[in-house]
Amino acid sequence: RWLQQHESVEKLNMHAILSASVGEEQLLTELLVTYAKIPVLIGELISVEIWKHKIFPVLCRLEDFKPRSTFPIYMVLRHEASIINLLETAFFHKEICKSSEDSIVDLIDYCHRKLTLLAAWGANKQGATLAVVVPPQELQKQDETMEFEISLKALSVLRLITDQVESLSLSALTRLLNTHNLPCLLVQLVECCPWSYWEAGKLKKFENGVWYVVPPEDQVKMTKLDGQVWIALLNLLLSPECQRKYHLNGFNKSQLLKLRPFLTDILIDQLPNLMQMQRFLSYLAVTEPAPPKKDLILEQVPIIRDRILKQNAGKWEAIAKHQVKHIFSPTEEELKLQACRWAQTYSLDMMEALIPDKPRCGMCGVEAAKRCSRCQNEWYCTR
Repeated sequence: RWLQQHESVEKLNMHAILSASVGEEQLLTELLVTYAKIPVLIGELISVEIWKHKIFPVLCRLEDFKPRSTFPIYMVLRHEASIINLLETAFFHKEICKSSEDSIVDLIDYCHRKLTLLAAWGANKQGATLAVVVPPQELQKQDETMEFEISLKALSVLRLITDQVESLSLSALTRLLNTHNLPCLLVQLVECCPWSYWEAGKLKKFENGVWYVVPPEDQVKMTKLDGQVWIALLNLLLSPECQRKYHLNGFNKSQLLKLRPFLTDILIDQLPNLMQMQRFLSYLAVTEPAPPKKDLILEQVPIIRDRILKQNAGKWEAIAKHQVKHIFSPTEEELKLQACRWAQTYSLDMMEALIPDKPRCGMCGVEAAKRCSRCQNEWYCTR
C-alpha cells in the first residue's frame, strides 16, 4: 500500500514539474487545495524524515539483514525528496500557503532543521563525492547525497513561504523570526555558502543536481541558490510586518551587519532590490535597536513530529525488525513486479521531458531529434 502511495506522489511530482515548465500547473494546484492534500503531504514529509533518523540507522546496524535488493529501502529514502520537490513546485502559488493551515508551522520547523544541516555542511566545506561501497554503506552514502539536495529544496520552500509573510499567521511569523531566528541562520548561509567550495585553485558550485567547475569569468555571478537566500532575507528584514515582530537586539544586529561586506556593486547589479537591504543595514549600523516589546502571545506549536515521536518512543528497533521481515525482504517475484511498476512510472518519454537540457548528437554535438532504436541511449541529428 505504501509503495502505491509513493508511486502516486512520484507521478504527481513529475506532472507538477512538466506542468510548471509550460505554465499549466494551475489545475494541479487547485486539486491540492480542494482536496486539502497539502497538510497530508507535510505530515508524510515529516514521517519519512523521522524514519530516516530513527529506523534507517537501526536497519544499517542489523548484522543479519542482507536483503536481496536494497531498492525498496532506496524508495523510502527517495520519498522525502519527491515530496519536498512537489511542495517546492506547489508553493509558488499563494493559495497553497493558505491551504497548509496549522501544518505550516510544522513545515517551517522542518525547513529550519534542513537549513541547520546546510550550515553544518558549509562549515565542513567539501563536495559530495561517491565512492565504491557496498550495502548498507552504499545506501548511507546515497542518503547523505540526497540529504544535501533535500536541504537545498527546503531552502527554496522556505523562501517561497517568506514571500507570503503578509498572510502568515502570527504563530508562523513568530516562529520564523524569533523562535528559530531565521534571519541570523540565513546570514550564516551567506557566510559559509555550502553550495560552493574551492578545490585545487578551482571554484566548484552545486546547481541542478551536480557539482561543476565555475569558469573564472563567472565566479562572481550569483547562482539561483544565492538568490534564494538574499530574497528570503529581503522578505524577512524589509517587510513592515516582520520589522514590527522581529526582536532586533544587540546580538541580532551584530549578525545582520555581517552582510555588509557581501553587498558589493557587482552583487547589487545582479539583484537591484539589494540596494534597499544596503540602506537598511547602513541605518541599522548607526542606530541602537529598540528593546523588544513583551507582548502576551498564545503561540501555536507544531504537533506532527512530536505526536509521531511520542507514539513510537522506545519502539524503533521493534519497528525496524518488523519492516525487515515484512517489507524490505521481498521475494524475487515481488521484486520483478515492483520493477515493472516503476518501469511504467519512469518511462523514457517521461524522463526525457524532465531533463533540462536537450539531447545532443553523438557525432557533431548539435541538438538531436532522433534516438538509436537499438541501444535507446545514443542520439543523432540525421540518418
